[in-house]
Amino acid sequence: MSNSERVALVTGAARGIGAGIAAKLASLGHPVIVADVIEEREATAAAIRAAGGRARAIALDVAADAQVAALPALLGDWWDRLGIVVNNAGISPKGPDGRARKIREMPAEEWRQVLAVNLTGAFLVSQACIPPLRARRWGRIIMLTSQAARAKSQIAGAHYAAAKTGLMGFARSLATELGPDGITVNSIAPGRIDTPMARGAGAGVNEAFLAQVPMGRVGTPEDVAEVAAFLASDAAGYLTGATLDVGGGSFMP
Repeated sequence: MSNSERVALVTGAARGIGAGIAAKLASLGHPVIVADVIEEREATAAAIRAAGGRARAIALDVAADAQVAALPALLGDWWDRLGIVVNNAGISPKGPDGRARKIREMPAEEWRQVLAVNLTGAFLVSQACIPPLRARRWGRIIMLTSQAARAKSQIAGAHYAAAKTGLMGFARSLATELGPDGITVNSIAPGRIDTPMARGAGAGVNEAFLAQVPMGRVGTPEDVAEVAAFLASDAAGYLTGATLDVGGGSFMP
């Protein structure tokens, strides 16, 4: 089966890591669905098409049950060709000072919102996409977790770390369930990546983090996209339930 017959759905793909993954998969011949709540999704899909790839943009709130349930209709004739699902959508709210709120100051609604998008959203999207993957007896599901789930985080809140930790556990459970159907499920745990979300932390925080990176630089969305492309390939067919750290050595288990 060629890549042109394996449609990739990437959530949170309007910018940052998601956009990088969408562009990489498209460059390899996969038709790509750029799914996001941000209107920038249209420009991202257009850029992929301008580069010679195939892409469609759809508005999708991963935490909204009804919107996720409508994915077959949204994807149309691409639904039955779905082969790759990248759960990248995520949020990381900050307080008025630009830093994550301490647990003792965190509104319960903010906690619920982060878990709804970062964890439940991945559950809803993965669950919805299982039927076409099982029907083809081939599939790749990739979770974008974080090194905030592997060690302490300098900028993300407790809700973000909890959701991303849960995502790794969910991935392992899903890998166990779907392995007999020829579907692999793996996680990528990025470290500090040059994205709009990371830049919002401020230069001082980023410089302090950089001092802990053996590779001596902040990562790029393309660094993460290369790993996602591998996990989405036939070459990774016997790799499932794993978490790959992409942080320049900032975390070493």
